[in-house]
Amino acid sequence: MAKVVYKSYNRNEGSLFPVYLSDMVPAEHPARVVDAVVEKLDIRELERTYKGGGTSSYAPRALLKVVIYAYLSNIYSGRQIEQAWRESIIYMWLGGTLIPDFRTINNFRSKRLVGTFEDLFTQVVKLLVEEGLVTLDVQYVDGTKIESAANKYTFVWKRATETNKAKLEKNVRAVLEQAERSLEMEQKESETEQPLTAKEMEERTARILEKMKEKDGAVDKEQRKAVEKVAKESVGKMREYEQKLDILGERNSYSKTDPDATFMRMKEDAMNNGQTKPGYNVQIATENQYITNYGIYWMPNDQGTFIPFMTTFSERYGSQSAKAVADSGYGSEQNYAWMEENGVEAFVKYNMFHAEDKRKYRDDPFRVQNLYYNAEEDYYVCPMGQHMERVGDVQSRSDLGYVSTVSRYRARNCAGCPLRCLCYKGRADRRVIEVNHRNNRYRAEAKERLTSEEGLYHRSRRPIEPEAVFGDIKYDHGFKRFRLRGNAKVDVEFGLVALAHNLRKYARTKTLNQPITSEPAVVELKRQSEINAA
Repeated sequence: MAKVVYKSYNRNEGSLFPVYLSDMVPAEHPARVVDAVVEKLDIRELERTYKGGGTSSYAPRALLKVVIYAYLSNIYSGRQIEQAWRESIIYMWLGGTLIPDFRTINNFRSKRLVGTFEDLFTQVVKLLVEEGLVTLDVQYVDGTKIESAANKYTFVWKRATETNKAKLEKNVRAVLEQAERSLEMEQKESETEQPLTAKEMEERTARILEKMKEKDGAVDKEQRKAVEKVAKESVGKMREYEQKLDILGERNSYSKTDPDATFMRMKEDAMNNGQTKPGYNVQIATENQYITNYGIYWMPNDQGTFIPFMTTFSERYGSQSAKAVADSGYGSEQNYAWMEENGVEAFVKYNMFHAEDKRKYRDDPFRVQNLYYNAEEDYYVCPMGQHMERVGDVQSRSDLGYVSTVSRYRARNCAGCPLRCLCYKGRADRRVIEVNHRNNRYRAEAKERLTSEEGLYHRSRRPIEPEAVFGDIKYDHGFKRFRLRGNAKVDVEFGLVALAHNLRKYARTKTLNQPITSEPAVVELKRQSEINAA
C-alpha cells in the first residue's frame, strides 16, 4: 500500500515574501467590479459631510465599497456587515484591515449617504450608458410595496384622529362657554364659530381660571374642577391631535415608530386577511433589467406617483426618456396629458384595455363606448336611432387635484321605448350619458401604439423588466423589509439595493478574459489623497 502524504498544515508558518490580500481575490470576482466602479466615482459631495478635526475618520470610499458589496451579497444588517468585514478576506481587501464597528457603518449609510447617494447612483448609471448597456431612451415603470421597519401595531389613522378631536373640541367648548356665562365674561362670536385650537383653548382656560381666582368664594366647585381638567388634560390632548394631523398631511395613516411610513396592503400577507402594514411604495424604472431610476412614495396607488417619479428622471439625467412603458395602474387622463406635454411616447395601458377586446364588451350595443358618435355635429345615436344631443359640460376634480371636463348628452324622449329596460336603469324619463372626450382620445392613441409592432414588443418586455427585477430583489436576494426608518434613510437603503442589483448584473456580463481592474497609479493617488484629507 502506498504511503499517504499530506500537505503542510502549520498555522504559525511565516512567509519569506509578503502576502497581499489582492492575490487572494479571483480576477473575475464581483468584488473587483465594486472596487473598479467605486474608484471611478466622484465622491467630493460625500467627503464634504466630514467636518475634520478630532480623531481620524475611516475613508469614505472604503466604507462605500464595503456597504455596496454587502448589499450585493444579501447582507443588510450593520452588525452582520461588521462581522463579515472581520471574517472575510474579500471585505478586508475592499475596505482595509482597520475595521469599524457596526455603529460607524450604520452612521455612514444613514447619515453620510443621505443627500449624497443619489448622485453616486446616477454616476454608476451613466457609466452603464457609456458601455452601451442602457440608453435611457425608454423607461419600464412599475412599483411594489416594501414593509417598513416600524411596529405594525403603532398606527395612527386620520379618520379616528379627526373624530376624537371633534369630540374633544365639542366637550371643551361646552365647559368653557358655561364657565364664561356663569362668570359673566365677554364672549366673542368668532370663538364659538371658528375651530378651537390648543393655543386658544389654553388662553381661554387661563383667563377663566384667573377670573375664578378673583371670585373665589362665588365659584361652583364642580365647574372649577371641570375647567382645571381642561387645563391639565384636554389642552395637551388637543395639541397631540394637532401634531398627529400635521404629520398625516394628505395621508390617511402613519406609524408612531416611523412617521414617514403609511399603512398599506402588502402582497406578502402571511395571514391572508388583507391586513395593512406600515410600508413604502417603491417605484423603479428599468432598461435591459438595469435600474435607471427609483423613488420612495407614501401613496399606496401607483397612479399618483407617476408624474413625480418621471420628473425625478429628468432631474437626474437632464432630459426625459423618449418612451414610457407601464401597466394599467398608471393609465389616467392626468398621466397621459403629462406625457403628451413632455414629449414622452406613452406605451401605457388603461384599465379597460383588455376588457374592450372581449365579446361581452364589444357586442354590447347599449354601452356608451359602443354608441355611434357624430363628431362634426356633436351628438350620439342610441340603439333605437334617436339622437342624444349635448346639454352641457361638467368639471370634476380628482384626489390628485387634476380637473377633467365631462360632456353630458341627453336623449330627446325614452318614454315607450321597447329597449328602455335594457338601455339604462335610471328613473329619469330620458337617458343621460357622460363622456370625457379628451380621455377617450388619449386612450385611442394609447391603444393604437400598444397594438402596433413596437407596442407588442414593449408589452412583451414589460413583465421581464421591472417585475423580474422586483422578483430578483425580494425573493432571490431576500430584501422584503427596510432596516432604516424615515423617508430619507429608506431612500438611501433602497438606492443601495438598486445599485447592488446593477453591479451584480454588470459583473455577470464580464467574462474571465475581461477582468475588471482599476489603474494602479490612479487608485493609489486617490487613496493617498483620502489619507491626507483624513
